[in-house]
Amino acid sequence: MFIMNLLLYIIPILLAVAFLTLIERKVLGYMQFRKGPNVVGPYGLLQPFADAVKLFTKEPLHPLSSSVLMYTLAPTLALTLALTIWTPLPMPYSLVDLNLGLLFILALSSLSVYSILWSGWASNSKYALAGALRAVAQTISYEVTLAIILLSIMMINGSFTLKNLIITQENMWLIVPAWPLAMMWFISTLAETNRAPFDLTEGESELVSGFNVEYTAGPFAMFFLAEYANIIIMNALTTMLFLGPSFNQDFTHVNTFTFMTKMMILTLTFLWVRASYPRFRYDQLMQLLWKNFLPMTLALCLWFISIPMALACVPPQI
Repeated sequence: MFIMNLLLYIIPILLAVAFLTLIERKVLGYMQFRKGPNVVGPYGLLQPFADAVKLFTKEPLHPLSSSVLMYTLAPTLALTLALTIWTPLPMPYSLVDLNLGLLFILALSSLSVYSILWSGWASNSKYALAGALRAVAQTISYEVTLAIILLSIMMINGSFTLKNLIITQENMWLIVPAWPLAMMWFISTLAETNRAPFDLTEGESELVSGFNVEYTAGPFAMFFLAEYANIIIMNALTTMLFLGPSFNQDFTHVNTFTFMTKMMILTLTFLWVRASYPRFRYDQLMQLLWKNFLPMTLALCLWFISIPMALACVPPQI
């Protein structure tokens, strides 16, 4: 049963990631007035499977001067972390019911920095190392605002449990009282997942392809799967925090259909942003965080901390 649970948990995520790549190519194609994949299978629906077969049957190569152990461990670690983050999410039931589910997700998303740094260093390529250092600086920086926004939401929620978040938003989604935080959270998730317009790690004009430039075949596919799994988990978390997925009629588990619909709309917004906005300069990326987001999130965090303290000081009405 344990193995069955794991398979039923991993396979849908991998299928969702595979078809997200197809949706992205289709959406970008239509937004640029061209066709996306439309040859392999009806309407191109079998294209993700063709890509997977091609990548996993090719011979995996590694540079002669690379550190082989770290070079092979990095993509495995990236995919393992991307799949493990899903365990506390109630969709509709969580694989592991954790009291500190949000802290667990934040901690695992922080560990993904190591897989990027290892891959850049172990490749022994200056382009890969430059891309990895950029990715690490960007990810660590934007995790600061993500943590402060989570703390602010927990002040409203009163606990770190994901199920309590759904009960808190029974009458009103938290995107309404915490709108500036929701906006900054969404932009920070774009930066955290290295997506456009924050994909500085993949600056083709100067870094070729970033930290994964030396990877081919299966290991490259693992990085690819990890990136798209992180996109979906971030949008799932955004739905949990700000868009209040509702319970079913019996109030025992999350309504999966509404949860998936909101998550899909947010994911399509990620793709829309990629098609619409040019890439930031690196100094603009850091300025946006340290000079704009950080002061605003700190001020709003103090505001949400002060509200319950102020309410506690109000004398009860007779």
